[in-house]
Amino acid sequence: MPNKLLLTVTQPSRYWFVALAVLVGISGLWTAPVEAAPPANQKKPSPAIKFPTLGGTQFWTDQVVFHDWRIQRNHLTRHYRLLDSKNYRHTWGSFEHCQKTLKKLKTELKLPAIEGKVVIVLHGLGRTRNSMNTMKEYLQKHSDYTVLSMSYASTRADVQDHAQSLAQVIKGLPQAKEISFVAHSLGNLVIRRYLHDAKTRKVTGPTLGSIVMLAPPNQGSAMARRFKDSKLIRTVWGPSGDEIASHWPTLSRQLAVPGCPFGILAGKSEKTVLDNPLITGGDDLVVTVAETRLAGARDFLVVPAVHTYLMDHPQVHRVTLRFLEHGYFQSESKRQPIKPVSPKKP
Repeated sequence: MPNKLLLTVTQPSRYWFVALAVLVGISGLWTAPVEAAPPANQKKPSPAIKFPTLGGTQFWTDQVVFHDWRIQRNHLTRHYRLLDSKNYRHTWGSFEHCQKTLKKLKTELKLPAIEGKVVIVLHGLGRTRNSMNTMKEYLQKHSDYTVLSMSYASTRADVQDHAQSLAQVIKGLPQAKEISFVAHSLGNLVIRRYLHDAKTRKVTGPTLGSIVMLAPPNQGSAMARRFKDSKLIRTVWGPSGDEIASHWPTLSRQLAVPGCPFGILAGKSEKTVLDNPLITGGDDLVVTVAETRLAGARDFLVVPAVHTYLMDHPQVHRVTLRFLEHGYFQSESKRQPIKPVSPKKP
């Protein structure tokens, strides 16, 4: 007899069970730090007094990432702050003031310039940069890449706004020789929107290395569409989640297919305890394997991991680095490229 527990509750109850799981899955919302903004009429810069913070969860977005130093913008008040590696705030106020303070600290602390090959790591919807820590640490330990982890207020703004913040972070790395990306879930759509905007505006950006997409909803999300009419769920996942659920045809036209080599890692849960009743076919309990696919991918691999923790899986760490360095997940002979669909002849 299969080792699987089947749900026997009614269909509506199943839906609300999954809705509860979604809420738990983005629990970072409940730990958002509350920090007052500088007075609107404040003219002088804030005093440089170190103050502990939680590093920003759903109300702060990185605008500059320099090693472990970050200049963040508050989504609500639009003011900025400068954090160190331990999330202590060194100053706050305008973007220019935080930039000036960081420049001074670079000199005082003799912080090295960011040069060579860089990998920017992005988290998914409702998560924080901490969710990508194991991936970041693995890449730092086993490669010569400079690995930067970007945090953005994923549930408070739309994909375009996130992409503009990513562009600002990249703009702050003028000496980087090459920039690659590793992103989880929504983070991949942010990258694709950034690439679309750069191409549309004909902006000359840095040399792109490669991209590893972890459980990307490249074809939208059937699960998200299930809850598009729920005000509670839409409030929780915010504008980005609503774009995926209710406005995918519009959003998808604003997402570029990367021109650099990219690989896709899809998760497939073992489902030995509990099935997600809202998804059919192979899936990671949130996104189906089919929804991750994108024509043009150089390699594609399905790994035994669930969506929420896919980026923590040891196999995912190993094959991600292999793709960044060699352009394949396992070997050249085992590559599984996703070829573009040829247009039908009239």
